[in-house]
Amino acid sequence: MNGPRALVFRALATAGVRYLVVGGVAVVLHGHLRATVDLDLVLDLAPENTARALDALVAAGFRPVAPVPVGEFADPAARERWARERQMVVFSLWTDADPTFKVDLFVEEPFDFAVAWQRAAAVELAGVEVRVVSLSDLLAMKRRAGRPQDLADVAALGEIAR
Repeated sequence: MNGPRALVFRALATAGVRYLVVGGVAVVLHGHLRATVDLDLVLDLAPENTARALDALVAAGFRPVAPVPVGEFADPAARERWARERQMVVFSLWTDADPTFKVDLFVEEPFDFAVAWQRAAAVELAGVEVRVVSLSDLLAMKRRAGRPQDLADVAALGEIAR
C-alpha cells in the first residue's frame, strides 16, 4: 500500500497515536472488496492522543476541509458544539498530494473506545501495524448509520461472516 493512506498510517504510528480504522477501509480489510476514497478513523479522544494525531497529520501535509484551525479539533468543547449545532459527524482533512483523498476523524467516539480497542484486529499495512475495528463493532456502526451503502456493507460482511 502506497499513497496517502500509507502516509497517514506511518505518521500516526510514528507519533504513537491510538486510533481505529472504520468505514469503507475497515470493510475492505474485513474481506469485502469495494471502492472507497476516504479513510475513516476513530481516535482515542484523550487530549494528548488527539494532539499527537493532529501534529502528525499536519506534519504529513494534511489540513482541514472546513475553514477552521486544525487545533480546534483538539478542543472537546468545540467538537461537542460542532456535533450539536452543525450535526457534524466527522472532521475532514485533505492534502495537496492527493486532493481527492480525505481523512475523516470522528468528532465523537461512536463506541467505548477502550472496549473497541481491546476487540480490534491488528493488521500490517505498508510495514505498519494498523488497528482495525472488530467486525462486530463495524457492523453495529454500519447498522446505526443506516445509509444505503452501510446496509449493503452489513449484508456483504454478514455473508462473509457466515
